[in-house]
Amino acid sequence: MSLILYQHPLASFCHKVLMALYENGTPFESRVIDLGNEESRASLVRLWPLAKFPVLRDEARDSTIPETSIIIEYLDRHYPGAIQLLPTEPSDALCVRLWDRFFDLYVQDPMQKIVADVRRAEKDQSPQTVSDARALLHTAYGMIEKQLNGKIWITGDSLTMADCAAAPALFYAETLVPFGEEHSTLTAYYRRLLARPSFARVLKEAMPYFHYYPYSRNLPEQFRPEMPNA
Repeated sequence: MSLILYQHPLASFCHKVLMALYENGTPFESRVIDLGNEESRASLVRLWPLAKFPVLRDEARDSTIPETSIIIEYLDRHYPGAIQLLPTEPSDALCVRLWDRFFDLYVQDPMQKIVADVRRAEKDQSPQTVSDARALLHTAYGMIEKQLNGKIWITGDSLTMADCAAAPALFYAETLVPFGEEHSTLTAYYRRLLARPSFARVLKEAMPYFHYYPYSRNLPEQFRPEMPNA
């Protein structure tokens, strides 16, 4: 198979690329990377020394493509499907790129800071970092709520790369800073993302790994792993 995706089913940035692949039914081989396994990690480092996933390998074109947004644009250009994830019209494409970056920088990033902090030893935790991240998520939610006014998807009537960025970012962020009553439009959008077959498939594949997520008890009920009896 030409396309090989190096990824992990629990990783939110991997979810972004997986959703794009599933939207267009793009054939690919999945290689799950365990960073704690020396051999598995080495297979990723050989392609991308930074050891960050996902990374797409295109054997047919002898190309290695890192970084989620670049991967999706690469797929849109070289393996197009029925869903155009990046519009052809320049101003529309710019808007999609803006909101793609917005979700990566202002939803994914603060979400990951909160999750990273709880994994640290108590003496190394930073309440200020967590407080700042939560505040940033609140601000981001308000901006998304405003952007969605009158729209089905984040930039209009068609699902794009920006929605692929939004889905996993909001999925995990909502477990940390739940949407408020003032975010009714955002909440409806989030539910549309959950119902999208491509993202539903991503989450189904992630379910066996959700018990590793520190805030798994806050996941939507249908995704919560079974907890042992107290």
